[in-house]
Amino acid sequence: MTSDRPFTALDVGLLSPVTVEHDALVSDDAVLTALVGAELGLVRAWTALGALSAQSAEAIAAAWGLGAADSDEAIGPAGALGIDAAQIAAAAVGGGNPVIPLVSVLKQALPADKRQWVHRGATSQDILDTAIMLVARRAVDTILVSLSNADAALSAFAVEHRDVVAAGRTLAQHAVPTTVGMRAAGWVGGIRRARTRLERLSLPAQLGGAAGTRASFLELGGPGATELPARYAVALHLDDAGAVWHTSRWPITELADALVQATDALGKLAGDVVTLTRTEIAELSAGAGGASSAMPQKSNPVAAVLIRSAALRAPQLAATLHLCAALAEDERPAGAWHAEWPTLRELLRLALGAAAHSARLASSLRVDRDAVARNLALTRGLILAERISLVLTPLIGSERVTALVADAAAGADLAELISALLEAEGLDASALLDPAGYIGDVSATVDRTIHEELQ
Repeated sequence: MTSDRPFTALDVGLLSPVTVEHDALVSDDAVLTALVGAELGLVRAWTALGALSAQSAEAIAAAWGLGAADSDEAIGPAGALGIDAAQIAAAAVGGGNPVIPLVSVLKQALPADKRQWVHRGATSQDILDTAIMLVARRAVDTILVSLSNADAALSAFAVEHRDVVAAGRTLAQHAVPTTVGMRAAGWVGGIRRARTRLERLSLPAQLGGAAGTRASFLELGGPGATELPARYAVALHLDDAGAVWHTSRWPITELADALVQATDALGKLAGDVVTLTRTEIAELSAGAGGASSAMPQKSNPVAAVLIRSAALRAPQLAATLHLCAALAEDERPAGAWHAEWPTLRELLRLALGAAAHSARLASSLRVDRDAVARNLALTRGLILAERISLVLTPLIGSERVTALVADAAAGADLAELISALLEAEGLDASALLDPAGYIGDVSATVDRTIHEELQ
C-alpha cells in the first residue's frame, strides 16, 4: 500500500532539539510496526490455544514480512507489505483510529482461507492499546539504559568529590556548607528512585473484545478461550493485567507518572548544572558547551538546557493523561482515549531525549575546585553563622551573638571578633570557622547513597 502524494513529516524535531535522534522508537513507523505486531500476537495466541496450526501462523507472519520468532520485528514502509503510514493515517480519519484500515491491508495480504484469523474477536482498542504498550516497553527499556549510564557517571563523580566542601544554598543564598559529592549524591538518589519505578511498571496487553466482556473470544473458541488474554500477553512479552482496562486507564497513568518522575529527577540535575556553570559561579563545567550565534565567547550548558526543557514540558502531558483517565466513560471513551495517543507518545519522546542527554551530561561534568573554594569564602565566614550561634549562645547569650553576626555582615572581620571572645574560654576560633568541620554526616550519606542497591 503506497501513497501517491509525498509525505512530509510534521515534526522532525526542529522545535524540539532535546528529542532529535532519540525518538525513532516512538515514531509513526514504530507505532505501525507495533500495530502489526499486536495483530500477529493475536494470531499466535489463537495458535497457542490449538485453534490454528503453527504452520499457518508462521505463513501469516511471513506474508506480513515478519520473522518466525519476532512478532514485533520492524517492518515500516520498507517491509514486505510496503505499508505507508501516511496513507493509513489518512484512512484512519473515517473510523477514528488506524487499526480499521490496517486490518483491511493485513487481510488483503493473505489468502482467503487465512483472513478470518486477522483481528479475530478483537476490537480496535485491543490492538491499539497493546501496540502502545509494545512501543512503551521498547522506549522504557532504552530510557533505563540511559538512566543507568547517568547513574554510573554521577556515582563516580560523587565519590571523587565526596569531601570537596562547597557552599550550600537555600532560597538562592548561601546557607551552610555542604560538599560537591553530597549534591551529586542527591542527583543519584533521584535518578535511582525513578529507575526503580520504571523497572516495576506493569505494561499489559489488552484483549477485551467489543465492550470488554470477551464474549467474542468465547463464542469463537469455546470455554478454553478464557486463556486467550494470557496467551496473548505471553506471545508479545507483555504483562497480563487479568482484567480488561479499556476504561480503567491505570497502565497509561502509571507509565506517565513514572516517566515524569524520571524527567523530574533529570530536571533537578540539569537545573543545578545550569546554576553552577554560571559565569559568576563557575563551580562546574559541562564539556565543550554550545556556541552562541551572536556572542563568540559563550560556552552554553546546552545538554542541561535541553534536559530542562523536557522536564518543563513533561508534567502537563501526564496531567492530560490523568484527565483522559478520569473522563474514560462507558465501555470505551469518546475522545479521551484518542487524546491519549499523541500525548503519551510525546511524553515517551521527551523522556527518551532527556535520559539520553543526561548520560552525556553526567559523563562531561568537571569541578573547578578553586571556584568552589572562592565561592565558599565569599561571606567571610558567615556561612557558618548557624554553627557560631549554636556554640556561642550558651557562652555569651543570643543577643550578643546576633550583634556579632550583624557586625560581621556589615564588614567587620568575623574571625577577629570570635577570636577575641573565645580566647578567654580557651576555644580555638580557627576550628570553629573551618567549613569542613560543619558538614554533618554528608560523607557517610554519600557513601551510603552510592553503595545502596536499587530498592
